[in-house]
Parts: sequence; structure tokens; C-alpha cells
Amino acid sequence: MVTKKKKIFVLDTNVILHDSSCIYQFEEHDVVIPITVVEELDQFKKGNGTLNYHAREFVRAIDSLSGDKLFDGGVKIGPKQGRLMVKLEREFHERLRSNFSGAKPDHHILNLGYCLAKENPGRQVILVTKDVNLRMKAKALGLLAEDYTTDHVKDIMSLYRGYRVEERVEDSVIDSLYAGRQELAINELRLSKPCIANEYCILKNEHKSVLATCDPSLHVVRRIDKEVAYGITPRNAEQIFALHALMNTDVQLVTVTGKAGTGKTLLALAAALERRRYYRQILMARPIVPLSNKDIGFLPGDIQSKLDPYMQPLHDNLGVIQNQFAETDHKHQRIRELLDNDKLVIEPLTYIRGRSLVKIYFIVDEAQNLTPHEIKTIITRAGEGTKMVFTGDIFQIDHPYLDIYSNGLSYLIEKMQGQKLYAHVNLERGERSDLADLASNLL
Repeated sequence: MVTKKKKIFVLDTNVILHDSSCIYQFEEHDVVIPITVVEELDQFKKGNGTLNYHAREFVRAIDSLSGDKLFDGGVKIGPKQGRLMVKLEREFHERLRSNFSGAKPDHHILNLGYCLAKENPGRQVILVTKDVNLRMKAKALGLLAEDYTTDHVKDIMSLYRGYRVEERVEDSVIDSLYAGRQELAINELRLSKPCIANEYCILKNEHKSVLATCDPSLHVVRRIDKEVAYGITPRNAEQIFALHALMNTDVQLVTVTGKAGTGKTLLALAAALERRRYYRQILMARPIVPLSNKDIGFLPGDIQSKLDPYMQPLHDNLGVIQNQFAETDHKHQRIRELLDNDKLVIEPLTYIRGRSLVKIYFIVDEAQNLTPHEIKTIITRAGEGTKMVFTGDIFQIDHPYLDIYSNGLSYLIEKMQGQKLYAHVNLERGERSDLADLASNLL
């Protein structure tokens, strides 16, 4: 029996800042942390952001494993796992010295990986980094390089969209759902595949159709009708599904995805206002990219004026709802009262961390710019009576180290589908304007 040789994984700083538990994800293989990475982590230790949290957690994990051999042969990470080693810098290899500047920390990490590969010709040495440019540089040198994919969505093209279309449904079934019978047993429908909790359906044939939602726990499919939320009326079946999920107080976690102009944020805010009586406060937040954003310090003005441009889209959606009503209308005035009394709050997501979220309708916009760990951190803050809504477009990501496979919104949809407290709807049809929809599809 041939024993497979252990691989050596060299980790970049951004992998650790993405997932502080990453060293436990490499099975029996050895993990190397360049001393350059340790130095970079030192810059992130202080602060309240997610990156700061990961830096501190990782340093603590290394400290708990520390031994005399951490800088030599390495220490055992855990049962059936490899060894963890911290490696000091090496003199720049001639091949790197002639191509890459020694002034960049990335090149020192690259140099160490390259030197280890030369020193261990019988073992695979792999640089793990979320920086696509660094991966390209490594491959140009013949050094294996990979993204950190532990929390990646496996197949984005088959990602759950929250609803399905069932054709060739008998007239009698559709008629019975309209004739006062609000629900049918699932086995009466002869569905093409089993439905999951809170999945929506368009039941149709050549002549008629009906919208419904699945409740597998009760083994029924229930008809749903178009609802109006604080003056906002859904314009298509997907929006009807989304608004139903957003206003359903039994569903505590909702995700709504879709391209720009599909109505994600507008529907979420309208639903929150419509269901206001069930919650102590409405919170709307969005991440500042990057989440621990330091470059906003270069913008003029105080912290509020720096952050206002990031929050403006949320204020715009609120304005759309408010301006449906005359200034003398009580619904128009009610929104102003909610804002003045801090019952409706719009804030950057970094301000939300550490708060106790009890009986809150919490909307997180642009959630595709969050990591899986950040999504988990937010949801685990949910207290009794809180509803959490995440909206975003998984194909429009601003975060430098996230993509359609690794962002927290995609991860959340894949992991939560089928849970009775969760519903998801993907909006495909743009409703902002014909021009906006044309640009979104063609440009």
C-alpha cells in the first residue's frame, strides 16, 4: 500500500482574516504560517471589526498550540491533523529577485512558498490565498496556488431560487384553491419533486394559474394572494412571493436576491413598515466595503459625513415609500416620527455589532459583500422576536476577496434552504424602469 505524502499549505494573511479557524481545515496536511503573515496580523489586532476579531482569534489559536518546535519542526494541530509551523523569512530567491520587488509583503510570502517547494521536491507545496493576483504570480513561477474554498458554494448555477413553476396542473386543483379552499394536501398535486419548507410555487396549465407556498410539516400547499405593504404593490409573481415571506412573522430569516432594480430593498422596507406593530424597532444596515474600511479616513468631514454616501441608497428607498403619500397623510408623518424617535434606524453594519437584537425587524442590504463568518456573526445576535432579512445581488460583489462562490449571501442560501424558519426568493425581473432593465440585461 502506497502512503500518500502530506502536502504543505502556505497561508496568506487574507485567508486568516477571512476565517480564523482555517488551520483546522487542511486534514492531515502540514500548514505553514510565514512570519510576514504574523507581522501583518499584528496591524489588525486592535479594533472592533470582523477582521480585527479574526486576527485576535488566530493569534490566540497559535498561542494555545505553541511549543518549542513551532518555529522548527512544527506542532501537532489536532488528532488526525498535520503540523503547524511558523517559518522565518528566507533570502530572496534569484528568480523572484529579478521579477518582484522586495518591498511588498506579498512577495515575501511568495518567496517563502517558492523556497519551500525547492527544499521539498517530494511534496506538494501549495500557496493558499484569496488574492487572485498573488495566485497568478505564484503560477508564473511554477508554484501551486489555490483559493481558500472551505466555505464555497459548490454549484452556483443550481443555487436554490426559492420558487418553482409546476406546469400541467389539473384545472380542478387550481379551481379548488380559488373556491374557498385555501390549501391542498401535497400528495393531491403530483409535484415534479418534493417541496421544501416555505418554497413557493406557480401552479399552472395552459388556461389558468395560482400562486402557492409549501408547508411540508403540515403536508399542504397553501394559496397566497397579492398583498399591499405600506402602499407598495408587488408587480410580478416573484415580488408577491418575496413580500409574503417578508411579512410572514413565523419566518424569522429571509433572503432576497436579484439584480439592481428588482425591488429587493424597497419590498423589505415596505414589509417592515407594514409589520411595524410586531417589532420594537426597524433597523436597516449595509456593510462598508471593506468592512473594516480604513480608506474612508481620507474623505473630508466628520465620521457621519464620511458614511452618509454609503447609506444614501437606503434613504432613497425610504423616500420612495414616504413620497407616495401627501405630507399631511398620517403614513407620511408616521415615517418621520419613527425616524425622530429612533424606531426606524439606518446605520452602517459596523455600528450594529455587539448590540442585543431583541424584537427587531433587521434588514441587511448588500449582503453579498459579507463573508460567511460575518453572516453567521450577525444571525447569532438575533434575540427573541427578531426577524432578519438579507438582500443583495450575488453577481455584483465589491469586496476584494469575495466572489459568487465565497460570499456570505450565497453560503447562507445554500445552507439554510429547507429550514422551517427560513424563506428565500430570487427576483429576476427588473421593475425600476424599462431603461434600467435594458441596461442591466445588455450592458
